[in-house]
Amino acid sequence: MIRTLKVLSLLLAYPTEEIGAAAPSFSTVLDEEGLVPEGRREPLRRLASQLSERGLYDLEERYVLIFDRTRSLSLHLFEHVHGESRDRGQAMVELKELYAANGLEMPPNELPDYLPLFLEFLSTRPFDEARGYLADIVHIVSALKERLLRRRSIYAGVFAGIEALAGAKADRQDVEELLGRPDDDPHDLEALDRVWEEEPVTFGGPGPNAAASCGPDRVAAQIRAGRRAPPAAGGARGVD
Repeated sequence: MIRTLKVLSLLLAYPTEEIGAAAPSFSTVLDEEGLVPEGRREPLRRLASQLSERGLYDLEERYVLIFDRTRSLSLHLFEHVHGESRDRGQAMVELKELYAANGLEMPPNELPDYLPLFLEFLSTRPFDEARGYLADIVHIVSALKERLLRRRSIYAGVFAGIEALAGAKADRQDVEELLGRPDDDPHDLEALDRVWEEEPVTFGGPGPNAAASCGPDRVAAQIRAGRRAPPAAGGARGVD
């Protein structure tokens, strides 16, 4: 197992008492594996300390404000690739089949493109394979990092760590096109209601030929499919 990816997965997951209890060990894992450069580990250590020391309610409130009420910071990868297009449902099916073919059981009520789940899956794969997948999403990761840096959010450090592990530099045009899309205001409850009213993405279970029909190349193609789509105009709004 690539334990560093497991740590990054937990740092990005919704805060729980269990994660808080495990957080003091995260720095040791990062130091022992040394996959994230030393200069990028300090924000990860600080976030781990917060998860273990701060009140759970405050941690949950911050997480929801950033990731659940800010669509432009969604941790669902295909939100940034396919949006609400029909292609998103098919991409979900193929990613779920990839997990099933490799023995990963998805948590109930979770979508397969949830970044912490994706990182957990990659933690079980050979390093070169995991790095290849990270390179495929590095443009999304870089855009999310920049949005979080504008908000001075400690979570930006997790995305910087993922960038380092990817071993590839994001195409700047891809990043700029993602950053050019509307950046939500988490305090705009009417906009949030409109998001909730949208039709949810649905997808079926693994098919009988999952292992044959869905592999790294196919899923990578789905992730790359949204690059250089026409961006919508929009500006950033701050979140504490």
